[in-house]
Amino acid sequence: MSQPPDVFSDVELERALSSLPQWQVVDGKLRREFVFRNFVEAFGFMTQVALVAERADHHPEWSNVYKTVRVALVTHESGGITARDVALARAMNALA
Repeated sequence: MSQPPDVFSDVELERALSSLPQWQVVDGKLRREFVFRNFVEAFGFMTQVALVAERADHHPEWSNVYKTVRVALVTHESGGITARDVALARAMNALA
């Protein structure tokens, strides 16, 4: 069994956030709200992200109401934000 990834230090997290527009840390999780033109676009985005997340074996906490998708990322087994969360956030930005 592999070791869980290391939690980012404050410096690493600040550096990561500088390259993640619209993401912020709230309650120890990396969070962002994506707003699309309609429900179909929002759901399509979630479908694309689901495929990426499954391949990475790293699944977001998220919700969808009409055209809005709210995301919270944290690596539970590490107890904080790690490189896995930042990589998924970057993939989400690219897909949006």
